[in-house]
Amino acid sequence: MPQPLAPAELLARRPQEPILEAELPIVDPHHHLWDRRAAVASAPPTHGFEALLRLSPRYLLDELLADTGSGHRIVATVFVECRAMYRADGPAEMKPVGETEFVNGVAAMAASGLYGETLACAGIVGHADLRQGEAVAELLQAHIAAGNGRFRGIRHSGSHDEDKTVLGPLARMPAGLYGTKEFRAGFAQLERHGLSFDAWVLAPQLPEVIALAREFQGTTIVLDHVGTPLGIGRHAGTRDERFAVWQQHIRELAAASPNVHVKLGGLAMPFCGFDGFMTDESLSSERLADLWRPYIETCIEAFGAERCMFESNFPVDLGSCSYATLWNAFKRIAAGASADDKRALFAGTAARVYRLSIPALEAAASPAR
Repeated sequence: MPQPLAPAELLARRPQEPILEAELPIVDPHHHLWDRRAAVASAPPTHGFEALLRLSPRYLLDELLADTGSGHRIVATVFVECRAMYRADGPAEMKPVGETEFVNGVAAMAASGLYGETLACAGIVGHADLRQGEAVAELLQAHIAAGNGRFRGIRHSGSHDEDKTVLGPLARMPAGLYGTKEFRAGFAQLERHGLSFDAWVLAPQLPEVIALAREFQGTTIVLDHVGTPLGIGRHAGTRDERFAVWQQHIRELAAASPNVHVKLGGLAMPFCGFDGFMTDESLSSERLADLWRPYIETCIEAFGAERCMFESNFPVDLGSCSYATLWNAFKRIAAGASADDKRALFAGTAARVYRLSIPALEAAASPAR
């Protein structure tokens, strides 16, 4: 792991760039909220993920709005589970509902209009252990009720690598989770409750998502973080040579089911091993676009713009760049896209997949009178 600068020094060195296409409406379909201050204070970082928590140990509505208000026009966001604010008591399997209760409160604050245009957490993706099988239905119903019309889906990470240093503190899941009988019995409940599924796996695990998509054609599946190519631990120095394998799997996944979509982002995470993570080498949006373009363009070519959505993955991706620089990088990658494709990539796909009603987008789509 790179030896990081002190958080204040690192953030102070981040370049300030002019905002590109500032009026382009954006739905950010993947961010988190958390308060990890106690965890950060209790232990020194031994992994890149733990190090980046020191940059943003508290990321609540104020911090989110500071990012969404940093120049780009973020009209709405989708919160994705991160084990935040679980209930402190009650049955263990129901504790994740606390996260939905918390996020719905944040969404209600943003919906008041007191904080500007951005509808923060207009959609909520929570967590459920789908290994509960059919019994998970009770938890899903509780999430839906707690979301007050905003709850959209479940993420149950399947990320796993035999080298525990790859995921560090996130190395929680067993190998082959998505293929187990218990998981699939729980997964079958999603379609019955009208919920989507966010899949987070690492690049070597993409065949697991392909198999899942082929079996469950009626469930909307969203692949997070372009499938997370790897460049650390036992994968250090092999990312480029494994690109062709990743690319083939992405094409197979796109063909597996029309209900599969992909989030374009997450490449600033430590797992990918790109330059600039937690170092004083603050990369420009031009440099980030060059690094990320092969992965993002492959996904757009395979899925089409109508099944792709740019994501911030903040504050996790803060380890490599600011929120404003990240969206500049995405806009550089999409610079040659048609107006229709840009609308899909930056807002339309996310709004459709997560079933969001966003006045700013609806007004833009209405014909002039």
